[in-house]
Amino acid sequence: MKKFILGTCVLVFVLAATGFGQSNNDDWKGFYIGANLGGAFGNSHAQTSTILPSDYFQDTSVPVVNGVGDRHLDLNGFTGGGQIGYNARFGTTLLFGVEADFGSLKLDETTSATGEYPCCAGNFFTVGQRVNTNWLFTARPRVGVTMGKALIYGTAGLAMTKVKFSQLFTDTFDALEFGDNSATKAGWAAGGGVEFKLASHWSAKGEYLYAGFGDESHSSTNLTQGGSSFPGSIFTQTVNLHSNMVRAGLNYRF
Repeated sequence: MKKFILGTCVLVFVLAATGFGQSNNDDWKGFYIGANLGGAFGNSHAQTSTILPSDYFQDTSVPVVNGVGDRHLDLNGFTGGGQIGYNARFGTTLLFGVEADFGSLKLDETTSATGEYPCCAGNFFTVGQRVNTNWLFTARPRVGVTMGKALIYGTAGLAMTKVKFSQLFTDTFDALEFGDNSATKAGWAAGGGVEFKLASHWSAKGEYLYAGFGDESHSSTNLTQGGSSFPGSIFTQTVNLHSNMVRAGLNYRF
């Protein structure tokens, strides 16, 4: 991942430097379509918690369970898809445009942690959590400066993805509680890049995007132990997601 990011940064620098030496009469305006591929890395704050009063946990156990269920996950994966957009020129160098893209955002991470019940020495519980996502959609204005064959731009706008979160609680008393949820979350994306004209209709770009999504929560009441149910032990699962993407793309302008 680090080598990919470094290589992309070098590519962006070379493209920008080459563009400085060109004339400003290359035309970037009009519709375009293209494809992109790159690496993604992010993080998630996942929380599994329960409350008092509880029909299963003793009072001293609840804060310990909540502490063990508060985890930070690092996610690594890849992204790729297609984009469509439009550029308009203002003056000799200023460009305004809009771009939408849709494709894969494969991020997935699983973690687990174990704690000991304060009430009952030698008895333990485990909280397992998984966060993953499969796709990404963004729709973003772009503002840039053209320098001959190079376009340097910044962008910010809407981002959407489906965040999936699952958790599993077990202990040495054979208790079992689980929950899973998926929700389509709207957030925002921002970043920038450099695009370089290869031919009259073709251009290549290197781009960085950051995407952030708000919290998603759901509750479950399915704790069981030894054939008995404990619906008064309410579990709440809360998760968020932040992603960094470094990608290369190829566009065809009409």
